[in-house]
Amino acid sequence: MSVESVNASGFARESLAVLDRITESARDEVRRAAELIADCVGADGVIQAFGTGHSQAIVLEVAGRAGGLVPTNRLSIADLVLYGGDDPSVLDDPLLERKPGVAERIYDLVSPRPEDLFVIVSNSGVNSVIVEMALHAKEHGHRVLAVTSLTHTSAVPASHSSGKKLMDIADVVLDNAAPRGDALLELPDGGAVCALSTLTGVMLVQMAVAEATSLLLAAGHRPPVYVSANVPGGFEGNLELEKRYAGRIRRTAS
Repeated sequence: MSVESVNASGFARESLAVLDRITESARDEVRRAAELIADCVGADGVIQAFGTGHSQAIVLEVAGRAGGLVPTNRLSIADLVLYGGDDPSVLDDPLLERKPGVAERIYDLVSPRPEDLFVIVSNSGVNSVIVEMALHAKEHGHRVLAVTSLTHTSAVPASHSSGKKLMDIADVVLDNAAPRGDALLELPDGGAVCALSTLTGVMLVQMAVAEATSLLLAAGHRPPVYVSANVPGGFEGNLELEKRYAGRIRRTAS
């Protein structure tokens, strides 16, 4: 890539080309992801979304947003403090994501049911806490939907003691098509700038939600969907929808 392409127009052109490509190439995987989501919601399950670092942006896209499904939870390492009672200083440990047992504690804090679906987001797909969460979810009978970069994860070694990566564990994998290292625009003297995985991850997740909604409607279900709290009646309507999942989603009282 030439230095002339390292600008706003270059990023827009390159990223839109990737988005165009994945909207066509990922159709089968999106359909399979949608089936997992629809099965979960139809069975009165909750979608448990987990990621670390910037992957939490995709988790936010899944859980608790206007136009999104109501039965969703956002899981994070910060849950150790917010719900587990740990001292906030525990989050200062730069190696916390690599310590065994962390994912199991986060899992236990949300008390999932077998019908719950785990959506696990990781661009690299090799972070220990990510792999541990996927393994723990599968051991407890959950389906796992992964959002990851197959290019990146195939180019780096596994770091979990099992030797597995997220893509090896998940029932369905949505490939965000991000390059190794995530950044899209290569710099003349090495390195790259402008990450891609958030854009493509959001596209894949919203495509899957749209397709899942179609499946739910076809099955005669009324999809439980959030309305913006900033439109008249939205806040009150959302409270009514949340009552169905009281104590199971963190936006309701236990």
